[in-house]
Amino acid sequence: MTDPTPTTGLQLTSLITAEAQLEVTLVDKPIPEPRPDQVVVKVLATPINPSDLGLLFGAADMTGAQVSTRDGQPLVTAPVTAPGMRAMAGRIGEAMPVGNEGSGVVVKAGASPEAQALLGKTVAMLGGAMYAQYRCLKVADCLVLPDGTKPADGASCFVNPLTSLAMTEVMRREGHTALVHTAAASNLGQMLVKICLKDGIQLVNVVRSPAQAALLHGIGAIHVADSSQPDFIETLIAMIVETGATIAFDAIGGGKLAGQLLTCMEAAAVKRMTTYSRYGSDSFKQVYIYGGLDVTPTTLNRNFGFSWALGGFLLTPFLVKIGPDAVQALKDRVVAELTTTFASHYTHEISLVEALQPKVFADYNRRATGEKFLICPHKDVASA
Repeated sequence: MTDPTPTTGLQLTSLITAEAQLEVTLVDKPIPEPRPDQVVVKVLATPINPSDLGLLFGAADMTGAQVSTRDGQPLVTAPVTAPGMRAMAGRIGEAMPVGNEGSGVVVKAGASPEAQALLGKTVAMLGGAMYAQYRCLKVADCLVLPDGTKPADGASCFVNPLTSLAMTEVMRREGHTALVHTAAASNLGQMLVKICLKDGIQLVNVVRSPAQAALLHGIGAIHVADSSQPDFIETLIAMIVETGATIAFDAIGGGKLAGQLLTCMEAAAVKRMTTYSRYGSDSFKQVYIYGGLDVTPTTLNRNFGFSWALGGFLLTPFLVKIGPDAVQALKDRVVAELTTTFASHYTHEISLVEALQPKVFADYNRRATGEKFLICPHKDVASA
């Protein structure tokens, strides 16, 4: 028997006003009655991923953020610049729920057999609006977790695990045999190291400090290039020569790193050439930008020949492209290796209220590698 489900629950929303103000607050929302193919999940853990921050704070200048209260709940406001307002035009006036993924226990189920079978089960969820105490969603958006799984272990089942697996899938499907990954000491980066070690894939990891390099070497990474070192470019070229990597996934986005990756892959290809060509090598080089840790413009110094491409990568369209059977195979692997390959480690566990405290949101908005925040929506709630 499960406890009676409340009729309302707190949810975190983000709003851009027509007056160029960001408003982030908690609202008490009615909990919907599940349709036949839906369940209601008591959300116990939900991570703060970089992809969540774009919706949470939009293009607001958080250095000017102020905290007050509204209806007894914290209210964070911050100014939005004119360029930010142009970028956010499609969401002005709409209070948007935040949080891509999470985990919890199914406390109410719709009438279908598939929904009823989930009652009382611990599940991982994908589908947005996870920064909430309760979430009503389709059975298809739930992944049943093994009995005894801790909420924190199931909270990050989708975004980082499926993105890291997708990188190796893209590599294979596009005919590459090795890859490069930047911001590689992140939770996702550590997962990718473990995947590549397990699957026998050559991986070049780009990090930004000796401490990050040591962390990756500690979990078995072989090729680690530290961009803070004076010989970074020479080291990266040597590692690409050794591995034969011709595809890269870049979490930084802005600045010159994406161009440097193409330059180094071209330099490695030229070393393998036996005759000179003024057009450069005919080795195709691909860089996908999948993050925005640096929001400045992406700068390319066109010294990498003509056989190259730079594009964006987003998980959801890729999953649609490969189809449900392939997606299910990826999900099955995540569940099978949940506490090993795909284990996530959190440095902070916070409540919904704490997520709107100035010191806390300043810390997680820094997006510092090695720090990961987990929201526990029922933390510090007397009656959950």
